[in-house]
Amino acid sequence: MDCSTDDPEAAAAGGAAAKSTAMVCAMNGCDGEVFSLRNSKLPCECGFMTCKECYQECAGAGGHCPGCKEPYRDESSDEDDGDPHRVLDEEEEDEQKALPDEVHQDPNHNSDFDHTRWLYETKGTYGYGNAVWPKTGPPNFGEISRRPLTRKVGVSAAIISPYRLLMVIRLVALGFFLAWRIRHPNPEAMWLWGTSVICELWFAFSWLLDQLPKICPVNRVTDLAIRSPGIDVFVSTADPEKEPPLVTANTILSILAVEYPVEKLACYLSDDGGSLLTFEAMAETASFARIWVPFCRKHSIEPRNPEAYFSQKRDFLKKKVRIDFVRERRRVKREYDEFKVRVNSLPESIRRRSDAYNAREELRARKRQQEEEVNSGEPIKVPRACWMPDGEHWPGTWPSGEADHSKGDHAGIIQTTVVDTAGVDTRLPMLVYVSREKRPGYDHNKKAGAMNALVRASAIMSNGPSSSALREAMCFMLDRGGDRISYVQFPQRFDGVDPNDRYANHNAVFFDVSMRALDGLQGPMYVGTGCVFRRIALYGFSPPRATEHVGCSLHGKKKNQDDVLEEEDEVGDVENQLLLPKRFGSSPALVASIPAAEFQGRLLQGTQGIQQGRPAGALAVPREPLDAATVAEAIAAISCFFEEKTEWGQRVGWIYGSVTEDVVTGYRMHNRGWRSVYCVTKRDAFRGTAPINLTDRLHQVLRWATGSVEIFFSRNNAIFAGRRMKFLQRVAYFNVGMYPFTSIFLLAYCVVPAVSLFTGKFIVQSLSATFLSFLLAITVTLCLLALLEIRWSGITLHDWWRNEQFWLIGGTSAHPAAVLQGLLKVIAGVDISFTLTSKPAAGDDDDADAAFAELYAVKWSFLMVPPITIMMLNVIAIAVGLARAMYSRFPQWSKLLGGVFFSFWVLCHLYPFAKGLMGRRGRVPTIVFVWSGLLSTIISLLWVYIDPPAGARDDSTMAFRFPEHFLSSFWFLFIGSG
Repeated sequence: MDCSTDDPEAAAAGGAAAKSTAMVCAMNGCDGEVFSLRNSKLPCECGFMTCKECYQECAGAGGHCPGCKEPYRDESSDEDDGDPHRVLDEEEEDEQKALPDEVHQDPNHNSDFDHTRWLYETKGTYGYGNAVWPKTGPPNFGEISRRPLTRKVGVSAAIISPYRLLMVIRLVALGFFLAWRIRHPNPEAMWLWGTSVICELWFAFSWLLDQLPKICPVNRVTDLAIRSPGIDVFVSTADPEKEPPLVTANTILSILAVEYPVEKLACYLSDDGGSLLTFEAMAETASFARIWVPFCRKHSIEPRNPEAYFSQKRDFLKKKVRIDFVRERRRVKREYDEFKVRVNSLPESIRRRSDAYNAREELRARKRQQEEEVNSGEPIKVPRACWMPDGEHWPGTWPSGEADHSKGDHAGIIQTTVVDTAGVDTRLPMLVYVSREKRPGYDHNKKAGAMNALVRASAIMSNGPSSSALREAMCFMLDRGGDRISYVQFPQRFDGVDPNDRYANHNAVFFDVSMRALDGLQGPMYVGTGCVFRRIALYGFSPPRATEHVGCSLHGKKKNQDDVLEEEDEVGDVENQLLLPKRFGSSPALVASIPAAEFQGRLLQGTQGIQQGRPAGALAVPREPLDAATVAEAIAAISCFFEEKTEWGQRVGWIYGSVTEDVVTGYRMHNRGWRSVYCVTKRDAFRGTAPINLTDRLHQVLRWATGSVEIFFSRNNAIFAGRRMKFLQRVAYFNVGMYPFTSIFLLAYCVVPAVSLFTGKFIVQSLSATFLSFLLAITVTLCLLALLEIRWSGITLHDWWRNEQFWLIGGTSAHPAAVLQGLLKVIAGVDISFTLTSKPAAGDDDDADAAFAELYAVKWSFLMVPPITIMMLNVIAIAVGLARAMYSRFPQWSKLLGGVFFSFWVLCHLYPFAKGLMGRRGRVPTIVFVWSGLLSTIISLLWVYIDPPAGARDDSTMAFRFPEHFLSSFWFLFIGSG
């Protein structure tokens, strides 16, 4: 309210007149009752009258009278120790007022009957609550009735309801279509009809397995106002040649600069190759982090990967208000350029240093040989060692592969970067280099074994309850019901992918459609990266209240061995000191860290449904400093023999025995009753690199598919899941093991159009209206489902189409090879080799050809044979079909149209594969296209000549023969190209 009048003098005069008449408030627009202070005086000596509410607002707005514009006088009173101009409270007003006589007056009331005489002010009884708490101050209700940290946001009913309806419609259409196909065989080509029907039945079953888990997609929102527990972040690498150290260094820098309490964050780098190059790159990274991390915190830099930040094309001054930002950014950019030069020159620096030290050792050996007068004719054997800067042997692997220093035979190494934690802007999280011990004769279990070694080392050194980090993940784990969440999976985003995403490297359909849908069930799968784990779930214990949900079990009431063991693995067993050493190993520090990790992961006391919660303030305990005994205990925990006679890799940690150990590990957790959560952040939480080369991409898909085949033929098949797993979650996991087998039917179905064109037959006897109607309904419903998926997931139509294309490319190349490898392993015991995915180094983004050089490189692989064969068959078949129709007396255009349509469908899906075979864009010689067309035409004409159409004329004038000018032109091109 504006505390003023139009004219002060008129307002004062008007106030005096009102005192003798109506006694109402003189403020503009107010007709409230005039009130007086305790001594029956008006608030101001000028006589300006106000009501109680107007006086409170004017006094709070500066204490000036709206009439004379002078401040209210502060006079002491004998009766009151406080402010004489204070407003009377309710008790004092009740003492001075007689309820029957003093009532609220309304100047506009009816004179016939005064209704206001029956409106009395009374003292109400409010009771007890957080609005009014009598006598004493209200208690703190915030700890008990605090707002939730997470919210589940469902997909709009306007999208999800039609989506589910279309699923039902398409399922019904598929049922009627398959029933019609079975009842209407093609007598002219029974083998073609039977092959196509079997393939279509399998495709319908595969679509149903893929579509059922997508019924309940959800989104989630977090509230970051939490007290964060300790977190250990694991970064794994194995070969610095395939995973450039600069890429690993940028990953570490982005983790060290994350928005999380420094004293509760630790980063562990697992170098499974034991390379000195990776070790020295980590040391250089720690030095540069002292510049990069304070710069990020001071100016709120996003993204916090320096390579990604400095390569951005947008205006870097946007939303930056500090005047020293430009100067500091220029300094940090110069330091980062020098840092890249030092890291990229490390291989040459290490080689020169090692050569110099090895030459010195060789000279010393010769000198000793001369002093001892030994036969100088024998060659001097000096090991070609790898040397550290301080003149000591590197305990890891050497390039020469000497004994105790090869990739499969070297000592365990743990090195902690010591940082200064005194300043606010210069503090860094703990950075630890870990290379587990490897010896001949031991199965080191690839990446799963390296991750389990990190779990044990981090439990002894820092013991954070998670193994990967983001603050938003803590919201889910510490919120109501969060004690049953085993891990929080983040989507993986990729840098360095070509703008057209030729080989669907972004995996947008999987990360934004399938994973969101699984989040509405029991939770998304673990994909091997970008995941925050609850440590107690990694230790193989069951969640609290695990028996609340009993899913549909396919093996009846009979309990298998897993169910019996799961019932014994309740969280209460954490306190069993006799059981823990047998399960986790003989390390006292590791055993002692398990109950501590379980306590840190508990919810706060007072949370609904939680009886044994964690008291508030328990997470404020600082991390204990490291000493030599702790590091020695951690080194013993990463030895190659530590896991003997324990349950590591079987029920504890990452599960062994599969190429895709990530999926198996997540499946075991869901099978025990744990839940998982999919967290999509506004800014990408995890970014990585993807193989943009066709051969590397196919080998990556081959490894994933091979792991799925292993899962299908193992006890981790979802058919044998326990009763704690929900039915639709079981369907999703069953589809993971089943999808590579679709390639067998896909190969056959891609050849069917070519065979149809070669033979002149089709999968149906005729293109009837019923067949075309069913085909149209199935196609339209599929397109509509895709459009609705695009709406609720946020992907683009381009992402969906690239996924469809690469589904056929992978299904005709990598997936059949995976099925073959899986069968060989199951039947003949042939082990599957593990190929590490190559990651491109950071390049110059200004040069498009240099940035995407790998995209155009053609590397031959046996996986390319089936797609090339399918493409050639369909191209030649189209030419043969057209030639047959042209030279036929009675051409069957309907069958030709059907065969050409399906062949064109196959070729459209294989287009990115064909483009990858051509190499660099714009540099394919024209003669390649000319020869391809000529060869297709010649082969088609030869086929027609060998097997002429049934309706061809027999007279010599109309008989088919090769044109002489065509043969002469062909011979000229052949001789000319030679």
